[in-house]
Amino acid sequence: MIDETKSALVLFSGGQDSATCLAWALDRFTHVETVGFDYGQRHHIELEIRPQARAAIAAVKPEWAARLGVDHPLDARSLGSIGNTAMTEDIEIKMGESGLPNTFLPGRNLLFYVLASAVAYRRGLGHIVSGVCETDFSGYPDCRDETITALGKAINLGTARDFTFDTPLMWISKGETWALAAQLGGEALVSAIIEETHTCYLGDRSNRFAWGYGCGTCPACDLRAKGYAEYRQVDGR
Repeated sequence: MIDETKSALVLFSGGQDSATCLAWALDRFTHVETVGFDYGQRHHIELEIRPQARAAIAAVKPEWAARLGVDHPLDARSLGSIGNTAMTEDIEIKMGESGLPNTFLPGRNLLFYVLASAVAYRRGLGHIVSGVCETDFSGYPDCRDETITALGKAINLGTARDFTFDTPLMWISKGETWALAAQLGGEALVSAIIEETHTCYLGDRSNRFAWGYGCGTCPACDLRAKGYAEYRQVDGR
């Protein structure tokens, strides 16, 4: 039997942030499962690398490998079919008239949380963990703490459950996210994140940088690169 108070479901995209959150959860809970979403994303490569990314993170510590449970890949392609975003279509990434970048996919995180809570309900998992952050982010309103707090309340009311919604990256920078990974799993985890995760919005894995693979120019790559440089400067390496 799974103990709800000691179990978690991690929203795991295969990127840096969700990988750090997976390590965070494996370090704290006795049973951890993951959920991922195919929403017609332009960087579909993240779905392909998820299995090896999961395995690489679990392999950092024997106890993590023992705690990692099943993965739940879900179809959320109705989001992509709405279209008109640079996250799902081959269009230039730029700021929109609303003041948000056109990589913003309305309702994405809201739907992800609802679907994740349904999985957690059926699986008897008490914590739902995600890498949303309003410190180093693109201004997405569905990444804000206020949004997640309100959504969590609605989900708990609608399911008659008392899920705990953990957002360990909410108030830290990308540099601090790299540092958290080092704190959790040392250079082995940092290396696994560099080699196995994917963040680039364009889905480019042909270019290898110190911080990992990507185009090196999109907003996601820029954030990841600047965070890594900040982390290494503080780390002294």
